[in-house]
Amino acid sequence: MTAAPREFDIVVYGATGFVGRLTAAYLAEHLPSGLKVALAGRSRTRLEQVRAELGAAAADWPLVEADAGRPESLAALAASTRIVLTTVGPYAKFGLPLVQACAEAGTDYVDLTGEVLFHRESIDRFDEVAHRTGARIVHSCGFDSIPSDLGVHALYRAAQADDAGELTDTTLVVTAFRGGISGGTIDSLRNQIDVVRKDPAQRKVAARPYSLSPDVSQEPQLGRQNDLALVDGKTIAPELSGWKAPFVMASYNTRIVRRSNALTGWDYGKSFRYREVMSVGTSPVSPVLAGGVAAGLGALVLGLSFPPTRFLLDKVLPAPGEGPSESSRERGFFTIDLYTTTTTGARYTTRFAAQGDPGYKATAVMLGESALSLAVGGSALHAGGGVLTPAVAFGDVLTDRLRAAGFEITTRRLP
Repeated sequence: MTAAPREFDIVVYGATGFVGRLTAAYLAEHLPSGLKVALAGRSRTRLEQVRAELGAAAADWPLVEADAGRPESLAALAASTRIVLTTVGPYAKFGLPLVQACAEAGTDYVDLTGEVLFHRESIDRFDEVAHRTGARIVHSCGFDSIPSDLGVHALYRAAQADDAGELTDTTLVVTAFRGGISGGTIDSLRNQIDVVRKDPAQRKVAARPYSLSPDVSQEPQLGRQNDLALVDGKTIAPELSGWKAPFVMASYNTRIVRRSNALTGWDYGKSFRYREVMSVGTSPVSPVLAGGVAAGLGALVLGLSFPPTRFLLDKVLPAPGEGPSESSRERGFFTIDLYTTTTTGARYTTRFAAQGDPGYKATAVMLGESALSLAVGGSALHAGGGVLTPAVAFGDVLTDRLRAAGFEITTRRLP
């Protein structure tokens, strides 16, 4: 937390974007009394339109003009507030100047990135600065990677309470999902593909399972950890059946969870192995379906890697700033189940579920509540600064707030 009083408690940067508007609307409806919010973006006219759409609750919210192309405007923004909430991506293109401004000003920060190369650069350039100023820089506070990070944290807390040993093999299963892929996510994928095609060193960083770890040399040697493997449900837990396909965001979320383990001094355990998959049903053809999903993910990446196929894909994939209708967002949902076995043989499962399109409505709740956790969490939050993960920065504070917001986050011990 910042020591000196600031003009605002939270500034929503990118408030005129699709998810920015949704998050601002969530804050307008759920803001605790006494907190002051401002809306920030490049265009004052568009900010005025957004504020008007938010209704009476936001009628007196100040507006701040700021632009990633004008670092001085970001420095002024960061100096004016305790917390910056940003939805402006791709973060590799637009995010680093704001991270720098917040780290130098001692201002807490939350975002929605799912970009491993941006996250790695943020660590390398600004972790030490944020440690010194006390700024908590918390990336990935939406569907990427709150369910993954807080879900594993919940498993750890249950095992810790039972004195059941450390976590070992742990798997996240996307059991049910209805929602779309945002244009911002696709644009971030395009950008990262372009970078790794041109730079073999960056390609190696993106591929490393511990690419976000504080010190890769200290990580345990647990053999290959493949994010694109097909998995028999029975190998995850005896209760599961059918083959599981790779989860599209596994190559990012797994690195967040491993960073959480390292930042806590390997509280989860030095033999902790983590993967993410998704259910494709339990019929006899589930191996074929799982293989088809894996092939489809590979085809999407390959298609975006070459100009002719990218041109065709760009005509059908959502563009940045686009999103589903309100009715579609309301019909969305996700159910995620995580399974672990501890060093004593105890088994636990955590269910993390919510109504609302995962990448839009549910993400607006997760991002908004992340900012509110920093605003009101007090001594229950991580005390020091640095480039942190959601589980390390917020822990039980955000878990409790999401439950109060209607999320299901339940953990039980399996027989």
